Amino acid sequence: MNLVTSVISEPSVDSEEAIARDIAAVGKLSIVPRLLKLLCDNTGMGYAAIARVTDETWTACAVEDRIQFGLGPGGQLDLKTTLCYESRQIRRPIAFDHASEDPTFRDHHTPRIYKLESYISVPIIRPDGSYFGNLCAIDPNPAQVSDVRTVNMFTALADMIALQLSIDEAYEAAHQEVAEQRAIAGLREQFIAVLGHDLRNPLAAIATTAELLARRPQPQDQKLAERLRSSTRRMSGLIDNLMDFARARLGSGIGVEIRSAVDLADALSAVVDEARAAHPQMVIQDLIRVDAPVACDPPRIQQLLSNLLGNACHHGDVQQPVLVNAHIENGTLEISVRNRGGGISAEDLEKIFQPYWRPASSKPGGGLGLGLYICSEIVKAHGGELVATSTVEGGTCFTARLPISR
Repeated sequence: MNLVTSVISEPSVDSEEAIARDIAAVGKLSIVPRLLKLLCDNTGMGYAAIARVTDETWTACAVEDRIQFGLGPGGQLDLKTTLCYESRQIRRPIAFDHASEDPTFRDHHTPRIYKLESYISVPIIRPDGSYFGNLCAIDPNPAQVSDVRTVNMFTALADMIALQLSIDEAYEAAHQEVAEQRAIAGLREQFIAVLGHDLRNPLAAIATTAELLARRPQPQDQKLAERLRSSTRRMSGLIDNLMDFARARLGSGIGVEIRSAVDLADALSAVVDEARAAHPQMVIQDLIRVDAPVACDPPRIQQLLSNLLGNACHHGDVQQPVLVNAHIENGTLEISVRNRGGGISAEDLEKIFQPYWRPASSKPGGGLGLGLYICSEIVKAHGGELVATSTVEGGTCFTARLPISR
């Protein structure tokens, strides 16, 4: 009598943890109790079991006991007193109907030890070839279990058990991997958020130093102050992007506070003026005609335009102007930023809104590759869309379209 489950691919195959895991895996198969009852009903056998069988142990995982054999789930037998051990070695079924009259088994130790007359044990082998154990049944009285029909029934059910165990095992492994990846991603993004927060204190000290230097009359101090201001603005932008990225990836998305903005045109013009000051080498032309209230988060819309402008100035041809256009049409606010340059390939356009992605041709010092991702998240939070087009002749244009009412 034997029933087996063995995970021989694992180093601690017979550890208490491994045995408990396999017993639980069989216990999760809802069909097992009915299956064991069916076997006993159809064969007349008084005890049926699914056993976990390895090179060292025999452990019952599920049983149907009608003869008070006394071995329940988790119970173990001395491996070498069982015929499951021999079945495992040859990887074939073993069955007999009447041990005391069987020329092969009448002197075998297993029927004598357990006082058996009828016995059947069929290997449970996973699709990958690993041995789980045996589907077995015993009885102290003779029964017809060695015929082809009964052996084939046991074999088919053993194959079904093996397949279901493999499916469940694969599902659990995939589920565990997903959980681990989510945990790693969560830790990484929390780290980014903490890092961004902790960087603000030294950045504030640098900004204060820049303001103190700006008050001095010496020209070199004025130049140094402006350099520090420029670096502070850039570092602040990087930190803002890091923080927004962390919020977006942690599941809450980019936070927005929607209100009816009646002065959005002035807010966008202020962003253009800041960009001109930050990029004096570039010519920035704007046409801003936002003449109706817009339901939006104005600081976020400013951040959107600032990121798009910074990207255009960094990648654009200094000999060509950057064009900013903002207007309302058919209930939609459209903001576009166009620059002339080498253009972006169709392959790169498909990846351009991915976080941390930058084209191989990017100039050094272009940031973390989060700016356009943040832009896409801001537009998404407003219920709009952000699209990019690029040709060598027409340049690169990013266009955000947002509904003016929510």
